[in-house]
Amino acid sequence: MRIEDLDQNMKVETDITEPDIVWLDAKQAPFQLHGVFYDEQKKCYVRMPQEIADTVNNGVKGMNAHTSGGRVRFKTDSKFIGIRAIQKNTALMTHITLLGQSGFDMYRKNDAGFDIYYASFRPPMGVKEGYSSPIQTDGAFAEYTINFPLYDGVNELYIALKKDAVIQAPDPYKIEKPVVYYGSSITQGGCASRPGNTYQAILSRRLNVDHINLGFSGSARGEETMVNYLCELCKTAAAFVCDYDHNAPNAEHLEKTHLPLYRAVRKANPDLPILLVSAPDVPLKPAQWLPRLEIIRQTYLTAKAEGDEKIRFLPGNKLFEGIGWDGCTVDGIHPNDLGFFRMATAMEPYLKEMLNPD
Repeated sequence: MRIEDLDQNMKVETDITEPDIVWLDAKQAPFQLHGVFYDEQKKCYVRMPQEIADTVNNGVKGMNAHTSGGRVRFKTDSKFIGIRAIQKNTALMTHITLLGQSGFDMYRKNDAGFDIYYASFRPPMGVKEGYSSPIQTDGAFAEYTINFPLYDGVNELYIALKKDAVIQAPDPYKIEKPVVYYGSSITQGGCASRPGNTYQAILSRRLNVDHINLGFSGSARGEETMVNYLCELCKTAAAFVCDYDHNAPNAEHLEKTHLPLYRAVRKANPDLPILLVSAPDVPLKPAQWLPRLEIIRQTYLTAKAEGDEKIRFLPGNKLFEGIGWDGCTVDGIHPNDLGFFRMATAMEPYLKEMLNPD
């Protein structure tokens, strides 16, 4: 499909001055969205139905519009790719980059079929209502993935391509059913330097699998309404990664809710591969996190004793293993890029086996 065959009447306010470009809405074909969808009532992208998010807790209610895990994919030979994001930017947090919190980055599939980092659409300091950003390319026809911000909302996203370019839908993921992740701020992506460096994004590229990120900073507590939603969502999932640990107010709460969460998801999805993961920062704060690790291990052992052959357990003290393990966080809790790389590397063999059992 040529750009000239699409609607060229869209008016987008931007400071980009590149000549002969056309602005297109990321919600419209042949663009393909993953990990987020557009809420017509809220007029923004969200990760789960807002009417359900509203019933979980205030954190999930508000952060549902944080677009972590959101992607837009397409093919083009355009020598220019620009974005105009309309946002209501929150104040920059002290332990994450502005690009990770509010920006977008872009990957391009190479000849071997691997998505390789290509460029970042960097927001300016002080951004409050979104921004525009241009990228020049070599004009080779290729598949691109643009990752959405980790800790900010997106009301609208427009993409600019050269008027004479071709645009096509992307190839489907090798594993089209998504891996669903549920957990804390670490799951959400705090504090990757840019969106493509979360452990889920890394795994998605390595395994060529779609994913949905339901990490909610400070707000993953295993509530019944959230569990019910996970049960339904996982009916169309390839696997479920339960990273629920950090946000349980205490070990007693985790013990009270973790096994019921597993049992509910398993009952609703008898054949679903499930990976249980505990907090990654156990070596830094063993007195705090070892008791929780044992609670999650007990969920795993109980599941195995009940005959579950599709459950796996990855203890958090294995996630940062290796030389320099103490350099894997920004603050003793949230992973930096090295931490997320180590997490993805630790999880990869588990997910590879779960997704490709033969």
